[in-house]
Amino acid sequence: MAWFIALLLMVAAPLAAQDNSRLHVIAFGAHPDDCDLKAGGLAAKYVAHGDLVKFVSLTNGDAGHQSEGGGPLAKRRRAEAIEAGRRIGIVYDVLDNHDGELLPTLDVRRQVIREIREWHADIVLSPRPNDYHPDHRNTGVVVQDAAYMVTVPDIVTDVPALRKNPVFLYYSDDFQRPQPFRPDIVVSIDDVYDKKIDMLDAHVSQVYEWLPWHDGILDQVPKDPAARRQWLRSQYPDSVPEAWRASLQKWYGAQAASVQHAEAFEITEYGSQPDDTEIRRLFPFFPRN
Repeated sequence: MAWFIALLLMVAAPLAAQDNSRLHVIAFGAHPDDCDLKAGGLAAKYVAHGDLVKFVSLTNGDAGHQSEGGGPLAKRRRAEAIEAGRRIGIVYDVLDNHDGELLPTLDVRRQVIREIREWHADIVLSPRPNDYHPDHRNTGVVVQDAAYMVTVPDIVTDVPALRKNPVFLYYSDDFQRPQPFRPDIVVSIDDVYDKKIDMLDAHVSQVYEWLPWHDGILDQVPKDPAARRQWLRSQYPDSVPEAWRASLQKWYGAQAASVQHAEAFEITEYGSQPDDTEIRRLFPFFPRN
């Protein structure tokens, strides 16, 4: 497994640096399954289009389990993340910061700046900085803090600054304060929904163990792999909320009525501010008018 990870990183990094014909998308999460939950379908669509995608977990997940922890759990969760990435053809990087202790420090900001620059990102995704989990909130803050700095040459001088700021997007959430999520961009993932489930299925320690235990439903998780995967689909339906329908109609027109599974994103006030033409370039799978 180690040799495969090293080879994937060696191949992907030069591609990200050299291939300007493809979009470069990087997504940040606090934990090794966060990006998959919020943007796994979007990642699969970019891969199918021939673009380059990288997921980055800012912590190693070493506290996210009811009976395991520390180094062994971090190793397990890193392997799960790498497997999830392998299943759809993306790079998955897990940074070695402790789960439950993430803070928006200068050191973590430099890590994020370096990741964005090295990937030559056109699009950067992250959580909003208001959430139930401090690691999620601080991931949103540190990506915000990095947004302008990725273009400043005298910051993180070992990696050249970007000459154009990426578009920064937030994942969807249900939190209402200080303001609710705004679904600027809604993407149908009907054609890649199974691929998203494939990714989540790789995070065994989370979707079949820790999260069900934490929610008090561990006894509902089937033992049979096929039944277990079907159960997983029922837990993460990615149905389309009514509040997303107007945006879905904007981007898909008449096709919007038939969309069953979707992911949504909010354009942040940081980074480049795309108009509708630029959004259609950055999301090339939207139907053409």
